[in-house]
Amino acid sequence: MSTTDSNLSSNVVIAKWTDRFLAWMIDFITISIFSTSLILATFGTIDFESSYEMFWFESIQYIPSSVIFFSYWTILEYKTGQTLGKKILNLKVTDIFGNSPTLKGVLISSFGKSFLLPIDVILGWILTNEKRQRVFNKLGDTLVIKIKSSEDESQIRYAKD
Repeated sequence: MSTTDSNLSSNVVIAKWTDRFLAWMIDFITISIFSTSLILATFGTIDFESSYEMFWFESIQYIPSSVIFFSYWTILEYKTGQTLGKKILNLKVTDIFGNSPTLKGVLISSFGKSFLLPIDVILGWILTNEKRQRVFNKLGDTLVIKIKSSEDESQIRYAKD
């Protein structure tokens, strides 16, 4: 091993809860617009004057919307490590060593986010550790990390041969 290799450190910067929340909010708004449009196209219009029908619509909408969220997070986080919200905020899902996560880990993490988010987050805050993991992140051995921003790329020098 050369001296330059030994001077390199493998720091993994754990994402802040606020950055993760903002990324989730971007994803939530984006997918909610899509899923609500899809569900309305499927079930037709709803008479908003009747509270019973609104309750029916809300309860029917939960499961398909959650399945859409689950699919969105699973596919993007497994394939690229990033969703739209994470990409905007320079966040990425990795395994606990900073490598690409396993499909099993992403499935577990996405399940908690999609179907049990309030429980997942509250228990994660109560049982939090140095890695800022939600309960389902911990079960899936995944982390959300901050990746280098484009400002760091300005320090890279390119040479042509």
